[in-house]
Amino acid sequence: MAPPLTPEPAPGLHEDPTYRQVTFVVIDFETTTPTGHRPEPVDVAVIVLRTDVDRLVETDRYTALIRPPDHAPLTPFDTAQTGISPAMLADRPPAAQILAELDARLGPHLRDAALLVAHNAPTEAGLLFDRREHCPQLATTNLLDTVRLARVAYPDLPSHRLDVLIHHLKLTHPPDRHRAMPDVQITAQVFGRLLRDGHQTGCWSSLRDLRRHGEYQAKAARPEQTSLF
Repeated sequence: MAPPLTPEPAPGLHEDPTYRQVTFVVIDFETTTPTGHRPEPVDVAVIVLRTDVDRLVETDRYTALIRPPDHAPLTPFDTAQTGISPAMLADRPPAAQILAELDARLGPHLRDAALLVAHNAPTEAGLLFDRREHCPQLATTNLLDTVRLARVAYPDLPSHRLDVLIHHLKLTHPPDRHRAMPDVQITAQVFGRLLRDGHQTGCWSSLRDLRRHGEYQAKAARPEQTSLF
């Protein structure tokens, strides 16, 4: 088992009481996308982070492989990118079961002040929305998008893709990139650096600032649109 993750300290932000109270749940999915259909998750991971004085500390983690439906088999490209083979998924539970288990496990965190954290948050938000019946708490929890935060903290970078940020921040590139847990671990490290660097350069000094620059509203939490016709 990997040791608990401790992202770099973010001195200054801990002076904000609302920041000290929030739980950050870093989440990532790997998917297969069948032609003519929505993406289907095949791998999920989360790391739960809480503040401890001036740093974030890991309090929980979870990862699971997911068997996709018959209409969405893994492609050779999926296997080449993730290292996940069809045989690895053959006896795994479907997304409904895995996400229900994850929702129940994270329930105590999500019922308090919590934000999901994801790189390119609309992707994770869309996957959760599509399965909101099975993970209602996750699907209605807003997200902080590390892409949006990176655009504010590092405006001169030509791109804010995860690999670009890993290189820019001189972090160790995971050998198994595009698996959910390694991607969650590196996203958590990037998030910690964003908190620190953005505070040092005056981009944010409170949770409110982080929300203003990086929040993405959960699709399941948005008001329903009523047609006028």
